[in-house]
Amino acid sequence: MSPAVTLFLIVVSTAVAGSVTIKTLVFPTATSTSYVEMIPQRPMNLTAFTLCMRVATELSGKREIILFAYRTGSYDELNVWREVDGRLSFYLAGDGVLFKVPDLGALITHLCVTWDSTSGLAALFLDGKRSLSKIYKKDHTVSPGGRVILGQDADSFLGSFDKKQSFVGEICDVNMWDTVLPDSAIICMFAGKREPRGNVFDWDSGELEINGDVEVATREL
Repeated sequence: MSPAVTLFLIVVSTAVAGSVTIKTLVFPTATSTSYVEMIPQRPMNLTAFTLCMRVATELSGKREIILFAYRTGSYDELNVWREVDGRLSFYLAGDGVLFKVPDLGALITHLCVTWDSTSGLAALFLDGKRSLSKIYKKDHTVSPGGRVILGQDADSFLGSFDKKQSFVGEICDVNMWDTVLPDSAIICMFAGKREPRGNVFDWDSGELEINGDVEVATREL
């Protein structure tokens, strides 16, 4: 495994073209060694959240794909998956909540998941379109002190990776808030607007540690 490389992501606004250029992560092949660790800006002691990203993958068939993984020493505290049957899901320290949605593919998709402990309301957004609400893990709290990675599912604190669950494709614009954002804010983000920025993870200024065969490129929103 190659040494980890720490990367600070800085967004660049291109005034002339009226566009925004951001860093993006390309995972070219299935491996059990390549991943990116995201460093949170505050402890992940969460009773609500909005998690958004832009993602594309050509993986298909009988294959689950990890999209986001947060694990403490004892539990998978928050994992987001593309299931074997194409459904999207997230799991909070146990059984998950699943949504039947259009398949992810080679076209970049803006994906958000939201959850609130008080009501248990969970929902998913694809390209600004909101799913139905489901009731999930009412009164639960996401515990702090873990590690967040893109590209692999850790079956221990940061290890025991399975090549058959690894992500292959492109991920960028990963942001997280400790509240449920209004639908209107998520729709604006899908359209490329840069406000509000995540207060748990902010892709514009966050710190990433690159491990293994992961390419860092730039693209315009």
